[in-house]
Amino acid sequence: MGVLMTATGAMRAPVLLGLVASLPSPGGNVTGVTYSVGSGIYGKQLELLKQAVPQARRVALLVNPGSTPALPLIVDSTKAAAAALGLEITVVEARGPGDFDGAFAGMATAKTEALVVTGDSTFFLHRARLGELAIRHRLPAMSTQSQWAEAGGLIAYGPSMPALWRRGAVYVDRILRGAHPQQMPIEQPTKFELIVNLKTAAALGLTMPQPLLVGADGLIR
Repeated sequence: MGVLMTATGAMRAPVLLGLVASLPSPGGNVTGVTYSVGSGIYGKQLELLKQAVPQARRVALLVNPGSTPALPLIVDSTKAAAAALGLEITVVEARGPGDFDGAFAGMATAKTEALVVTGDSTFFLHRARLGELAIRHRLPAMSTQSQWAEAGGLIAYGPSMPALWRRGAVYVDRILRGAHPQQMPIEQPTKFELIVNLKTAAALGLTMPQPLLVGADGLIR
């Protein structure tokens, strides 16, 4: 049994990655819980970022071109969501920490006013460095997991990892009791968390709107 934590953000990522036949009927011996969600999350992330920085119009989308086959879908969905909000998306690529300085220099040249960091294991591993660069370049930055905000990012919004871990444990228990993985639909996240780093907001000279703070699941002071 596999507990899937595909951090691509594309709803059908386990299918695109060839791990399962479909989410309702995975087949084989792989099932569990996926981190992947529908494309609506991109619009929600941009809405929250725009709420925090209403004057921003030019937003960079930091991607790792080698991260996932679902990346084109993520980029297209983000651009569509941005257009609906009156935002302009510039896609910036970085494969690893050696590319970070150049990526942020490119954002400065493009006069970027905010940043969305896509879910990627390399970005997660080096989140403190990315958070530091975002503050240095005065870019309000959004990403998915709460650890992003803890590392210095302005906002994190995405599926609750503790909730996914708990559901994964339920799957393990069911299989140990005799359930067959191929008959168990893969679950998608149902609980999401919004974390706001007020220290980063202060460093960027931003005052967070009260509705955003009231809706947050956690505030870093």
